[in-house]
Amino acid sequence: MLVGCRTAETGGNGTGISVFRRTGTELTFDSTLPMVSPTWLVQHPSLPMVYAANETSHGEITSISVADGLTALDVVDSGGADPCHLSVPPNGRFLLCGNYSGGSLAVFALRADGRIDGQTDLVQHQGSGPRPARQDSPHVHMAMSSADSSVVSAVDLGTDEIRSYTLSPDGKLTPLAVTALSPGTGPRQLVRGKSAAYVVGELSGELITMRETSPGAFELVATTSATAAGGESLVAHLEVRESGVYLSNRGPDCVTSFTGSPLQATADQPCGTYPWHFAVVDGICYVAAMRDDTISAFPLAELGNAKVQSFPAGSPTCVLPLR
Repeated sequence: MLVGCRTAETGGNGTGISVFRRTGTELTFDSTLPMVSPTWLVQHPSLPMVYAANETSHGEITSISVADGLTALDVVDSGGADPCHLSVPPNGRFLLCGNYSGGSLAVFALRADGRIDGQTDLVQHQGSGPRPARQDSPHVHMAMSSADSSVVSAVDLGTDEIRSYTLSPDGKLTPLAVTALSPGTGPRQLVRGKSAAYVVGELSGELITMRETSPGAFELVATTSATAAGGESLVAHLEVRESGVYLSNRGPDCVTSFTGSPLQATADQPCGTYPWHFAVVDGICYVAAMRDDTISAFPLAELGNAKVQSFPAGSPTCVLPLR
């Protein structure tokens, strides 16, 4: 399991990408690949390659071979300040990067071996939202492709929009559709499920169910509070699984489960301070409790009443179980 973090350069206590070994629910520290603030990690869908977003005011992306330990390979400019999210479409041909402070979406070509072959496009968003402290300008927080890799949907926290583009075989983006969300939503993530799409409103503290009416265009179905207890929350990470929908909440510091139609919160699981991200593997939920400098772990099936274990990790922001 790889763990990304904030390092001293951005006010954190981490030192790079940490490697942990899993034995049952236990995590044992193995090694660290030194790197500046690798806050988001994603694995190539078919190759032993991982990509790290180095979330700094300059903005870089590092490609890493995981074929035999961790080896840093390419380092490229992300195209904007504070890259906070990376994804690889299912066809494995491109790397998508959301530059948060830069307010832009960048596309990079990937070679047959998974190494970065250069930037193919960069789209600069424009606009703002009603919450000046967080929405003074565009903030692209995530970009995800459709299952056939032809449509890219970028979630913009700063402008309360989902902007979708067609992605050509040569890595060029063409505007396709814009979905406006309620002012002040501050959308952070979008996940396409089997029967619906789900958006988390970081600033509004909501889980939003949407319908994709045509490729890249969405309409509202329902909204619900991000926690079972209600109240304010800075929503962070979203996972859609067969057993339900799950998200992490900073402030209430819990992972919350949702089921039903329309979705309703069923339980809140305390999981450490400022749960930035989480991942589920072999039925265990591993949470990056950033402000506790720990990875918290508990059985997902016992969410709400689970016993939580903690493992030291400096300012963790992303948990990536390697395939």
